[in-house]
Amino acid sequence: MVIGLLVLVLLVMDFNSRMAELRRLSDKKDEVAAQVTSLVQTQTQLETQIAYATSDLAVMEWGYQEGHQAREGDFPVVPLEEPGGEPEATKVPSPTPQIENNWQVWLSLFVDEDSSKGSP
Repeated sequence: MVIGLLVLVLLVMDFNSRMAELRRLSDKKDEVAAQVTSLVQTQTQLETQIAYATSDLAVMEWGYQEGHQAREGDFPVVPLEEPGGEPEATKVPSPTPQIENNWQVWLSLFVDEDSSKGSP
């Protein structure tokens, strides 16, 4: 009877460890399935982008928007300036150099520059 009870306890412990392993593996399977689903969606999106990028429609859109091209029958519009109107030139003020006497240059070499300018 004791041996039978001991075997029964061992069987229950083995069953419990197997159930814990089953739960762990089931959780891992669910995690991997979610990753696979995400990767399949990414693959589908990339295949769609490749199909569009290699299509004639994408080439035509690029030509109109970024390539500045036109088809036969199109009338491209080129903006022109008003007759007689010239753009105003922007004047950039140039800094005026300060002329220093020779004695001020020599003084600035020997003493602090601020004291040579008459600052207190």
